[in-house]
Amino acid sequence: MSTQCNCKMISAKEIDEIKQGLPAAATIEDMANFFKVFGDFSRLKLLYYLSKAELCVADLASLAGMQASAVSHQLKTLRLNRIVKYRKEGTVVYYSLDDQHIEGLFELALTHLQENR
Repeated sequence: MSTQCNCKMISAKEIDEIKQGLPAAATIEDMANFFKVFGDFSRLKLLYYLSKAELCVADLASLAGMQASAVSHQLKTLRLNRIVKYRKEGTVVYYSLDDQHIEGLFELALTHLQENR
C-alpha cells in the first residue's frame, strides 16, 4: 500500500524538510500539557477577567462566583504553567496574565470563536 498522496506530489526532500522541522517529542508533550490548562471552564473565566485587569483572589472570586479557595487552586495551576503571574503589595497578592503571548493566545481564541462563519 502506497503512503503517498495522489492529489499533490511533493518531493522526498520536501517531506524530509517538513519532518526535520518537527519539534522534539518532549516539546510537543509540553505543548499538549500547556493547552490542556486552557481546557477548564473556571480557568477560562479567570483568564478573561485577568485579561481586563490585575486582580486579587477576592475580586476574582466575586467576579467568577467562586469560593476564594477554588480560585486560589485554579490560579496555582495557571501560575505553575506560566499563564499568570503575581505580585505582592503588602499582604495582598495581585494576579495578571504572564505576558503578551498569553494575552495574544486568549484574544486569538476568543476572536476565532466569535467570528461569523
